Amino acid sequence: MQIRPLHDRVLVRRLDSEEKTAGGIIIPDTAQEKPMEGEVLVAGPGARGDDGKVHDLDVKAGDRILFGKWSGTEVTVAGEELVIMKESDIMGIIE
Repeated sequence: MQIRPLHDRVLVRRLDSEEKTAGGIIIPDTAQEKPMEGEVLVAGPGARGDDGKVHDLDVKAGDRILFGKWSGTEVTVAGEELVIMKESDIMGIIE
């Protein structure tokens, strides 16, 4: 990976959303919403607390996560659209 997130930030690849509804209707690309699921590619070392110590992140590379629709900042790395966000923007880990 050509980018290393700092502090409590993570680099995420959005997972593709479903192209069909439960009833079988195909949704065109122009009408699809951005997926809110992703895979953590790289995680930063952690946030520095009030005590001056670095606290590890709860997520790690390879975790599938759920995050807010407007969370993070979109970046392009090696021609791929990725999202960099703070750990606090992550709502949960999908197991």
